Amino acid sequence: MANHTEQVRRTVLSGSGFVYWRRKISNTLFTVLFSSSILIVLLPLLLIVGYLFYKGASSVNLNFFIHRPAPVGEIGGGMGNAIIGSLYVVGLASAMGIPIGLLGGIYLGEFPHSKLSTVTRFVADVLNGTPSIVTGVFAYTVVVLPMKSFSAIAGGFALGVMMIPTIIRTTDEMLQTVPTSIREASLALGVPYWRTVLSVVLRSAKSGIVTGILLAVARVLGETAPLLFTSFNNAFYSYSLSEPISTLPVQIFNYAISPYRDWHRQAWAGALVLVMAILIVNMGVRAFSKQKYEHTL
Repeated sequence: MANHTEQVRRTVLSGSGFVYWRRKISNTLFTVLFSSSILIVLLPLLLIVGYLFYKGASSVNLNFFIHRPAPVGEIGGGMGNAIIGSLYVVGLASAMGIPIGLLGGIYLGEFPHSKLSTVTRFVADVLNGTPSIVTGVFAYTVVVLPMKSFSAIAGGFALGVMMIPTIIRTTDEMLQTVPTSIREASLALGVPYWRTVLSVVLRSAKSGIVTGILLAVARVLGETAPLLFTSFNNAFYSYSLSEPISTLPVQIFNYAISPYRDWHRQAWAGALVLVMAILIVNMGVRAFSKQKYEHTL
């Protein structure tokens, strides 16, 4: 009997050891697999940024930021007009897209089950998946043709249309995360409903809404196709909203397809500046997201 008991004990111990090592090997294998997947995802970004630094960092200097393009065939110049033009166009897009997106998102968040809200969500999702060149053709038809001219207004309109669905959906989702009890507490104190939404609900979802706005700005910052149909290009500094204006993505495109080596050099520099600007905006998104998460905890 004692021998049988000892044999059973040894069998159990050996089985436990086998299970332990099997679990340890499986854990190590999947840890390596998941870590490799993360590296594979990060590798393209690292290669792109690294190659842009290799090709364009030496051409990023003060002249690049303050000078306009040199005449065709001449060496030198910069993209100062394109950088200012991008700020103009993105500013116009934000002035149009942010208020409309916020107001639409507030309606969806406060009246989530109405028929209009259901239709609006569907339309916003469709617009989010619409190719940017289609938006450019739409802006060309609606703005450029009636004005009979390419302009910064047309470019801002095209990018603003692209920003609206992103801001609407983000605002909608963030407002629905605000507990109903917060609204009820404010209303119980006699605060009007509109003031409750503006002062209590929006403030509670502020970090998430700002994150959505920054994501929308980052998305349109590097768009080229809509601007080819709307703002077109300009070799000079342009401060008129009703005239063609140069933007950084379009300038990079024009330089990249040109036959001049110096323009290719500046195209790499412009691409580096554009990517770094987008990375900075995305870092801002991460900062607001982290702030929201810590506030929730």
